Amino acid sequence: QVVARFNRLRQEQRGLASKAAELELELNEHSLVIETLREVDPTRKCYRMVGGILVERTVKEVLPALENNKEQISKIIETLNQQLQAKGRELNDFREKHNIRLVGEDDPRQPPKEGAEGAGAKGSSAGVLVS
Repeated sequence: QVVARFNRLRQEQRGLASKAAELELELNEHSLVIETLREVDPTRKCYRMVGGILVERTVKEVLPALENNKEQISKIIETLNQQLQAKGRELNDFREKHNIRLVGEDDPRQPPKEGAEGAGAKGSSAGVLVS
């Protein structure tokens, strides 16, 4: 039951992260379209997809709606990020409460194992890739 709840929490966290990433892409698309339309004559014809239907409008009608949508998407992303942080804290608290360790994760109570690489990497910046 504990493992099932832990997996459910992780799945919820992944879902939130996935939705946030999807909305980030949509926000970038809106920004690109808004930048493009600002340089266009406001009386020019413009087509917009509304509920699966292509609607003909002018740039001056569509631009404010796009800017409003962009603002709403930004607010939703901000809310999702707050929920994601809260879910992460909940997940960490649950892990600590039930002493859950993931596969491949070292036991924090045991000293780290030193292999052939570990001895040489102590003095250098381990985990940094420089090309």
